[in-house]
Amino acid sequence: VVHLYERECSIQRRFQKVIEEAPAPGLDDDVRTRLWDAAVAAAKAVRYEGAGTVEFIVAPDGTFSFLEMNTRLQVEHAVTEMTTGLDLVRMQIEIASGRPIGSQADLPRPGGHAIEARLYAEVPRDGFAPATGSLHRFSVPGGVRIDAGVGSGSIITHHYDPMLAKVVAHAPTREEAARTLSRALSNAFIHGVETNRELLVSILDDDDFLTGPLDTGYLEREIDRLIAASLPAPGDIRLDAGIAALAGQAENRLQVQVLASIPSGWRNVPSQPQTVALIHDDETIEVSYSMDGEPSVAVDGEPLAITEVYRITPDVVDLVIDGVRVRFDVESVGADVYVDSVRGSSHFVRKERFATSHDRAEPGAMVARTPGNVVAVPVELDDVVESGDTIMIIEAMKMEQSIRAPLGGRVVAIHYAVGQQVEAGSVLAEIEGKDSSDG
Repeated sequence: VVHLYERECSIQRRFQKVIEEAPAPGLDDDVRTRLWDAAVAAAKAVRYEGAGTVEFIVAPDGTFSFLEMNTRLQVEHAVTEMTTGLDLVRMQIEIASGRPIGSQADLPRPGGHAIEARLYAEVPRDGFAPATGSLHRFSVPGGVRIDAGVGSGSIITHHYDPMLAKVVAHAPTREEAARTLSRALSNAFIHGVETNRELLVSILDDDDFLTGPLDTGYLEREIDRLIAASLPAPGDIRLDAGIAALAGQAENRLQVQVLASIPSGWRNVPSQPQTVALIHDDETIEVSYSMDGEPSVAVDGEPLAITEVYRITPDVVDLVIDGVRVRFDVESVGADVYVDSVRGSSHFVRKERFATSHDRAEPGAMVARTPGNVVAVPVELDDVVESGDTIMIIEAMKMEQSIRAPLGGRVVAIHYAVGQQVEAGSVLAEIEGKDSSDG
């Protein structure tokens, strides 16, 4: 029996790992050696043959307790491969076929530091609710290892675990590995499905994570601060909205069928610029622009400081803003617009000029955010509930979501029962507000 050193997996949410690394930072060498010896002893005690992972939990004073043994490789085996240069899947197959793997002295010593981030389809700011949809574009820049089960065009459903990919960085030091991984995630194109990408970047850049010590309560304890740090600045959102409008006008020009010689955005009342409304989260942003000479763009009435333009196309906007040249990549899919740059990423929805029935949802209606199965309905018709009470529980992607009352009142409709499947956008139940019954 030989060991392949150790990994650190303390960054977790809902008892599921989010970031793993090797070697374990801040671990006393004596504790490290005793952990190796204990893992080997456990395998020998049961005459275990094959690849396996022994998990321990370590107390602040260095004492540790056996947690469990997984008789297989685990998701985070990639960080061991990166630091040792070994192919653990191949070794597992060779062990099963009876080939010897040699002694401990025959194995390479680990080198450098590796950190793995699990990219999940989920919404951290909404209690890590799982996300579904069409992954229009999925691309992570080079310099890191990508173990992905998806690609551009993949459909993310509620039938499977929400993990989309593992992104792994290896570098001479832990700080360099964290920086490399953060940069790769920041520069990735992930369009169509919400993920925990921004939260991962926030963790990798966090001083508490970088300086340690780490513990399993870190993410739960710091989640509000980390999510706040991961949100784009209002100024960046406004800028991206302006960029989305410029790319949109370029797309419109390419689709012109008649009078193509008329300048873009031309009006017979030149004092009035073109306008477009974009929705970011639940906020409507109004962008006005004029393409007479150099583009003039204002977002919610505030002009953008554009001083030089190099390129404006439907998918690339390259210009000087606030004295800095920035290239923005833009992708439009239907009403959705995605803007990516070194400043961050934004998603907008073009607002229809005329209201649709979807814009007029009743205030007491509860809508499914993702497809799933109804596992509990703790209320009945005519029950009086308070705002925040659980009305229905839906299971999707191995996680339960509580559908809560948006207001206090009487339950007037329950459209689904336990065991039924719901689709995203379905109205699940309806509440009549306490004041509406008097009208």
